Amino acid sequence: MIQNRVNRLATLLGLTDAQKTQATTIFTNAFTASQAIQTNLDTARQSLDAAVTANSTATIDQVAGTIGTLQGQLLAINSKADAAFYAILTSDQQTKYDAMPHGGPGGGFGPPGPGFGPAFRGAPPQ
Repeated sequence: MIQNRVNRLATLLGLTDAQKTQATTIFTNAFTASQAIQTNLDTARQSLDAAVTANSTATIDQVAGTIGTLQGQLLAINSKADAAFYAILTSDQQTKYDAMPHGGPGGGFGPPGPGFGPAFRGAPPQ
């Protein structure tokens, strides 16, 4: 998935081989950093489902807070990856990138965004 995203960005932005390597590293590191959080998020969502079924409003409040925190952590990881990717672009590439919907082509990390983009910042690539 990451390689496909990098290939799309390379085509759309004219990335050099060095930029493609850097982008692959950036997005792979973000994916790796998000894995434990994603696992915890999946577990929390299961807990939320159980709390809803049990009509446990206190647990719903607690788990919803946990989910919000975990989503915030994913947002930070993905936003930092977006920033690192943007920083390796030339000014001409940044202009092209800025003109793309959601800051760039969507990717498998969840919602679209730079390499991921602003809308991407929520879920890691699958």
